[in-house]
Amino acid sequence: MSDSVQIMKKIVDNVEKVIIGKRSSIELVVFSLVCSGHVLIEDVPGVGKTSLVSSIAKSINASFKRIQFTPDILPSDITGFSIYNQKTSEFEFRPGSIMNQIILADEINRTSPKTQASLLEVMEENQITVDGNTYKLPKPFMVLATQNPIEYLGTYPLPEAQLDRFFMKISLGYPTIGEESNMLSRFQYDSPIEGLTHVADSNDITLMQSEVKNIHVDKSLNNYIVDLVSQTRKQPDIILGSSPRGSLSLFKAAQAYAYYNERNYVIPDDIKKMAIPVLSHRILLKQEAKLKKISSVDILTSIINKVNVPVVDYAKNK
Repeated sequence: MSDSVQIMKKIVDNVEKVIIGKRSSIELVVFSLVCSGHVLIEDVPGVGKTSLVSSIAKSINASFKRIQFTPDILPSDITGFSIYNQKTSEFEFRPGSIMNQIILADEINRTSPKTQASLLEVMEENQITVDGNTYKLPKPFMVLATQNPIEYLGTYPLPEAQLDRFFMKISLGYPTIGEESNMLSRFQYDSPIEGLTHVADSNDITLMQSEVKNIHVDKSLNNYIVDLVSQTRKQPDIILGSSPRGSLSLFKAAQAYAYYNERNYVIPDDIKKMAIPVLSHRILLKQEAKLKKISSVDILTSIINKVNVPVVDYAKNK
């Protein structure tokens, strides 16, 4: 396991050559990758969302496609379409942009709900269906979508069913003064992305995805995860709590965090660390809570502090 974990850390180090001072966010994306999950990156323009995705793809030597979501983009532009070949008198499938390993769904909330919905099957089942025919997507496969949280004009907010399919939601945020100054020096002559070389390949990622599933989770921690998630369904400031898919995602994310820290068992702190990025986008707040400036992060922090942590010797019980 340690060799794979070292490769995992090399991926993070490699991406850090481009994205300065955001190691924790990079790690979350890599955790999602080894859990076969998708990531929603919500942040203002210019903080490195696109560069992050491109750097991940280059670091693992994966095929990469950026899809610029606009109001006029059609589902067939993403999934592909069938075209009639007069020479063979048969319909031929022309694959769309989605037939790549790493997909950047740029400004996903700028396209219509119909086009957004074309990603539902893709993100859940890693396949597309066109004219009754099903096509498997390449492995590893990951969608990283971006959206601007400030600009609402001309946007279509993602429905809950779409949000729930994202394994995590992250934000990069602005760099510190020192990090931004370092960035200016690093980008003076050329973008570091141009010289980025891969430190892993598809086989490495597939091995990690297999190994992370073997990380032991004590039965008491299963109950702890369910307790945390069920509390989101009981809060007075929440209209809609996290789904059971949220429980499963938190379970997998905790395994990935333990794996990254070279443990073959999960502890409660792993679950606490992953709870906010995994659950924050899965709960819908009441309007009154928004007016009071109560955020989903505030509520989740309160839940984490309130729910009793089981006391077990996790290393002994694995």
